[in-house]
Amino acid sequence: MAPYETDDSADTGERDELRSGRRRAARYIVPVTVVGVAAATIGLVPALADSGDPNLPKITAQQLLDKVAESDVQQLSGTVKISTDLGLPDLGGLESNLMSGAAKSGDGSSADPTAKLTELATGTHTLRVAADGPDRQKVSLLENAAEYSLIHNGKDVWGYDSQSNEVYHATTTADASKSDETRATPKGLTDEALKSVDDTTSVTVDGTEHVAGRDAYKLLIKPKQSGTTVGTISVAVDAKTGLPLKFTLTPATGGAAVVDVGFTQLSLAKPAASTFDFKTPKGAKVTTEDSAGETSKAPAPDRSGTSDPGKSGKDLGKGADDPTVLGKGWNSIAVFETGGQGIPSGSSAGGDLGGFLSSLGDQVKGSFGSGTVYSTRLINALVTDDGKVYVGAVTKSALVKAADAAK
Repeated sequence: MAPYETDDSADTGERDELRSGRRRAARYIVPVTVVGVAAATIGLVPALADSGDPNLPKITAQQLLDKVAESDVQQLSGTVKISTDLGLPDLGGLESNLMSGAAKSGDGSSADPTAKLTELATGTHTLRVAADGPDRQKVSLLENAAEYSLIHNGKDVWGYDSQSNEVYHATTTADASKSDETRATPKGLTDEALKSVDDTTSVTVDGTEHVAGRDAYKLLIKPKQSGTTVGTISVAVDAKTGLPLKFTLTPATGGAAVVDVGFTQLSLAKPAASTFDFKTPKGAKVTTEDSAGETSKAPAPDRSGTSDPGKSGKDLGKGADDPTVLGKGWNSIAVFETGGQGIPSGSSAGGDLGGFLSSLGDQVKGSFGSGTVYSTRLINALVTDDGKVYVGAVTKSALVKAADAAK
């Protein structure tokens, strides 16, 4: 972990005509960090706090961070509530559909987790979660009478959408513990979150609280840099196990939390092995992703969810090209190319997608030329007319300044 400062003195779907470069850029404009948090509720999740703060022994920020780093909780199950307020326009649910479509390919399945879990970027949702080590996790999204489940069991990843009766199947590499998908484990997700803790960050212990019936310390993380959209991050850390139980991100502009997720029920007992079994429902349409990322569809055979252990596949979440990173810490900005295509403006995109983009876009100019800034309360993205995309948890002016400096 990088050095850090402690202070213990304070107690549409996407249109078919969008090409691959545009899809990659759209994925960044729709804050993928939120998707990561949502899919990873197994690890960094906040719960509704119980009344009355527990009386726990004093602990320093250093000690609490060490406690998190040393946490080795492998089994858990529970219910999670997640609320996300990115400040997106209210389009009667259209914004959620468009964001979901932007995350999947034109021939994608409604059971594809990349598309389905993007819906968690808006509104309030209830999840059931379970984990049994790095090779078995399950997340179920409950929506009215329908349910979506994402199951990782060994080398198999299954997604099932009960509303459409569609199944998505992929396989992970042999070393699944290092894949993006398995960062949804408690320790893996915590390690990812604490990468922000460096010399650009202030870390304090901010009292105690009850979370899902468990005593917890409150870890408060604040950027020391100006220009970031992040105000504070509060993580409730289980006093006994070091497991992060609560995650709340408040923007620099104040107001409601951008992300507030948490256990409402939690058990650290080992889930039954059958929890991670999957049997393809009769008549379901199955989309299979091979090792090259290509998909094929076929009627579902009536069989259990097993695969040939000799097969290998790509890790989920590896679709986009790695961007160049400018800046440091909370002011980091990812820059990548879209092949000169950029993102369609509201007028050029037309229809629902055009209206959605227009509601987010703000035309800007600088020495870099001209472009459009797409804004939320957390993630902002500048798409230049020549096809570069600058994206980060920074202000609009910071994006323009970075584009000018890179010109």
